[in-house]
Amino acid sequence: MTSQTPPEALNPAELSAWTSLLGTVIWLPAALDTHMQRETGLSHSEYQVLWWLSVSDGGTRRMGDLADTASVTASHLSRIATRMEKRGWIGRRPDSADGRQTIAYLTDSGWAKVAVCQPHYTTALRALVFDRLDPTQLTQLETIMTGILTPLKPCCTPANRAASSEG
Repeated sequence: MTSQTPPEALNPAELSAWTSLLGTVIWLPAALDTHMQRETGLSHSEYQVLWWLSVSDGGTRRMGDLADTASVTASHLSRIATRMEKRGWIGRRPDSADGRQTIAYLTDSGWAKVAVCQPHYTTALRALVFDRLDPTQLTQLETIMTGILTPLKPCCTPANRAASSEG
């Protein structure tokens, strides 16, 4: 039997930073969800799906790419898309370039829903995040979060999300 050296415990600074990050990861989405439900009747995830479609070329995106950029699983996206189709906000069709893929697209009602919801989302983001940061902290936050996110999910870094929405 081999014995392994247990990993070194987090030092106090690491533990403090981790606790703050973990709390933010848990409580910020919950606060955004509560705000969006109250103000628009949409969950945070539902709004993200509509918003990512709205910033995609022509309001269309492959479902797999949309799941990645909206940070939802494929099965969760499928349930969201079904609800939104029933409300007339999005449609789905086979990808003409690859019939195995499905394209989601915003309808006219979907574009209108994004226009109604976007100011509420921006208000919440400013109140919960950006109004609490000075310009230097904002730059630091982006650098730190991109450094953490890139090895975890390279497709979802700001630069890669922008590039993927261009084509």
